[in-house]
Amino acid sequence: MSTAAGIGAGRHEDEPHQESSRSRLNWLRAGVLGANDGIVSTAGIVVGVAGATLDRGSIMVAGVAGLVAGAMSMAAGEYVSVSTQRDSELALLDKERRELSEDPQDELDELAGLYVDKGLSEELALEVARELTAHDALGAHAEAELGIDPDHITSAWSAAFASMVSFTIGALLPLLTILLVSRDLRVGVTVASVTIALALTGWASARFGYGPTARAVVRNVAGGLFAMGVTYLIGTLLGTQV
Repeated sequence: MSTAAGIGAGRHEDEPHQESSRSRLNWLRAGVLGANDGIVSTAGIVVGVAGATLDRGSIMVAGVAGLVAGAMSMAAGEYVSVSTQRDSELALLDKERRELSEDPQDELDELAGLYVDKGLSEELALEVARELTAHDALGAHAEAELGIDPDHITSAWSAAFASMVSFTIGALLPLLTILLVSRDLRVGVTVASVTIALALTGWASARFGYGPTARAVVRNVAGGLFAMGVTYLIGTLLGTQV
């Protein structure tokens, strides 16, 4: 077996690697946060209104308003956040390009020094730095110095759209449940469905993010139940005074 083949065979397909893990985690973060926020915030709204009134129309108006406002808020917040990150990354890459153009030898020495700090001998570090620089100078420096992949800069529009869609999908579950279930069962069935949904999103976030699943499930479910309990109590108290 050749050296190249041996190196390729040594990669584990079920483990994250730098070229894919960052993009994957960004999408996971946006999707899971959006879905969780959609489930919890909309469930809190509709359960709270259901505690104050039995009128299905009032519950629907509040739920739809919460869904639309929340989806827009998530999209805008994600866009601003990722745009700021993207601007910073692009500015750092521009700075690195200038430095490579103005003083390539100093940049080569800097790159070799970074690999020495990681444990390579000075001779091997200089050899690695030269080969990587010859192959892709900007990519090598961006990865080693900045932790940035120039070919995979996060898209603000993609992140915003992912957050908006995931929030909407999450919000539809408690909204449709409380509207379609009979009056006597609507709150209990909504709480049960939200609990199951939060357990699933908690499990999925941990599973795809390589974290402990039990802790994520408990955290998600506990937070959602607390939010619904507080809003239902407030709705009940306000409803008795109207």
